[in-house]
Amino acid sequence: MFPAMRGPQALLGKAVLLSLLSATTPTSAFNLLPNDLNQVQNLLDLSPSPPFDIREATISSIHNALVTGLTTCHSLISSYLARIEAFNPSLHAILSLNPHALDLASAIDSQLASGNSSVNQPLLCIPILLKDNFNTFDLPTTAGSLSLSRNYPKNDAPTVTALKRAGAVILGKTNMHEFALEGISVSSLAGQTINPYDSTRTPGGSSGGTGAAIAANLAVLGTGTDTVNSLRSPASANCLVSWRGTRGLVDKGGVVPVGWTQDAVGGMARGVDDLAVMMTVMASTTNEEFDGEEDGGDHDNTTALVPPEMRGKDYSQALYSGLGKLEVLRLGVLNGFFNHTAGEETTPVNQVMEQVLRRLEAAGAQLVNITDPVYDAVAIAARLDVQTFEFREGLDAYLARTTYTRNGTEPRSFNDVFTLGKKQFLVLPSQYSYIRSAFNRSTSSPEYFVRQHGISQLKTTLAQTFSTHKLDAIIYPEQKNLVVKIGSPSQSGRNGILAALTESPVITVPVGFSDPKPEEAPLGVPIGMEILGRPWTDDLLLGIAKHVSEVLGPVRRMPVGGGGLGELHKVVEVRGGGYESVPVVTNDNGNIPGVYPLGVY
Repeated sequence: MFPAMRGPQALLGKAVLLSLLSATTPTSAFNLLPNDLNQVQNLLDLSPSPPFDIREATISSIHNALVTGLTTCHSLISSYLARIEAFNPSLHAILSLNPHALDLASAIDSQLASGNSSVNQPLLCIPILLKDNFNTFDLPTTAGSLSLSRNYPKNDAPTVTALKRAGAVILGKTNMHEFALEGISVSSLAGQTINPYDSTRTPGGSSGGTGAAIAANLAVLGTGTDTVNSLRSPASANCLVSWRGTRGLVDKGGVVPVGWTQDAVGGMARGVDDLAVMMTVMASTTNEEFDGEEDGGDHDNTTALVPPEMRGKDYSQALYSGLGKLEVLRLGVLNGFFNHTAGEETTPVNQVMEQVLRRLEAAGAQLVNITDPVYDAVAIAARLDVQTFEFREGLDAYLARTTYTRNGTEPRSFNDVFTLGKKQFLVLPSQYSYIRSAFNRSTSSPEYFVRQHGISQLKTTLAQTFSTHKLDAIIYPEQKNLVVKIGSPSQSGRNGILAALTESPVITVPVGFSDPKPEEAPLGVPIGMEILGRPWTDDLLLGIAKHVSEVLGPVRRMPVGGGGLGELHKVVEVRGGGYESVPVVTNDNGNIPGVYPLGVY
């Protein structure tokens, strides 16, 4: 009934058996007297259960709860809405909620009650949050900017269409670093998103709203985009797993662009099993049978690169086929992606990674130290990043075809958005030169072709590294230091540029925490590791991630809050019989640090 339900089926079998026994007719050979039925109930241990606890819920646990009657989809969505109402005002993680979410949940309940559950909906009733640069026809798509607050696209992005087809309930849209240009996750529309593990720190970014929300159990899954680090940074900073696929494997159409060369879309989850289901659904956008009529034909032509054998792949199979067993792997360790200078922000990362490497070796993995000086994330970005050449052209094309609730007054170009003094946008001071450069740079600039040639050379170098050392994957910390404090100039120390430029798949997994600080970070600050592979080895990386997680043991910890965030680890009770309507999010940008003035670059 539910393909995602891989756990023990005993409880379901007991429930079905009891249902059959209690429904027997007087002439049935299996007719039982009331006392007999009570004895069977005691035998099967089917005593009344408490309400379903959504904290750390998984796809499998939700489907089990729905099938066994422990919850309804309407009750489930109500529980998430209650958590959002309780904690989002302090987290600034969610920009808007889907007003139809409860109606969709009720329709799913009716579907289940009639016995008409679909084997083709692996995300049935699973609440998902979308980063607010994914087009949705029934919710605004703002990219976190006041300038786009009335942007209502005509169609869903292909990935959104795929999630809906899989049965997901789109719960709402998340805050992000404005236009996905940095990793602080602050926006003119909804202010600074707070890290749920440390109220003094950013959540990473640019998909920081998604990361904070999934970590705080405001949904089960979330989407993000990644131009340099933007999926992996918040996964690392929020103790989550994330996936940036091989270029072309997921259709990135219908997303507010930053740069055609480096942009990718992907997902975040609290565990590898859930991420595998999400990968399967999102990658279905490149299947031949995916006509995407709902998305108005807004597709990404890089999907033509996908080999036939990669289409229609079920990534969950990688978790149960033995793929990625550590004892047969050779893993490269990029020495240049560590900051070996001791310090309060770097030492915790180095200590955690040292422990991880020891445990991987003990599990049988062969580690190869890669010291080639070409692998310097800062130098690679400075020499080869092409965002500023592509951003203006991409944004112009997107805005030219979008729709607004009040046509004629909203921006239709990059120049319209970035009008000085118009206090409808936010740019970090460290990025003023980025915006100024974007006004004059284009894909016709001579330097653009020089950088593209350099990117081709980097791809070749990486392929040679894999071949020379006979590597299965490469590992390194996502960030050389802890995720930065609120008010910092930029999200420094991140290592995402290599995958972004080489079209490589990469999965981020949580590997540990810094030492706790009772007032700020009662559990410590999460630390994540990237696992990078050759193109089209996404399934191998997922298998490796599964085995790494098993070797390290349970790393993930639910945030407990503090520092004005509330008690994030506690159950939020739903009053009455649940929500009758979806509450409206009131965005508040009042917590923007004073060092980030609006309307300036």
